[in-house]
Amino acid sequence: MAYSGMTWVAGIDYSLTSPAICVGEVIDNNIKFKDCRFHYIKQTKSQDSFKEFNAHEYPKYSSEIERYIALADWTIERIRWYNGRVKCVYIEDYAFAATGRVFHIAENMAILKHTLTKWGIKYEMIPPTVIKKYASGKGNAKKEMMYESFVNDTQRNLINEFEINPDKNPISDIVDSYWICKYGYEHGKNT
Repeated sequence: MAYSGMTWVAGIDYSLTSPAICVGEVIDNNIKFKDCRFHYIKQTKSQDSFKEFNAHEYPKYSSEIERYIALADWTIERIRWYNGRVKCVYIEDYAFAATGRVFHIAENMAILKHTLTKWGIKYEMIPPTVIKKYASGKGNAKKEMMYESFVNDTQRNLINEFEINPDKNPISDIVDSYWICKYGYEHGKNT
């Protein structure tokens, strides 16, 4: 259900290495690609900002906790760029089948949640399977299928624009943040 009174919402594909944020302006009770701006962490030194895609350097840190704080602060600054107009943030929830540095991932997310709360920004967690099903019709969609759905919805071929494979960052992160933003606005419970 879309909520009246919202002018900007954000979808976040949050991670330790390559977070991406889609900030969408709600126009005519809808979020369209042309009304979105994206922020992501550069994966190579040569990646630059262009059009609606804003590339940022990875924040500096000297310990793991400083890393989590720096990433949360980076996220807040991307949202604050919109002068506090972001009314709600939607975040992809944990993938419960995840392996590897799961405790680090959880600590990183906890710092983001704390920082959002401290700034008075409402947030809602959305399961990855829900986002995938919304975007592609399949709750277990792979990155390629999410990308195909993105191209069909937006008519934008990011492979050509970024000149990298669609399963590489930041393309897959941008795609996910877009779907998180759209789904959150249309179906989220957070007002």
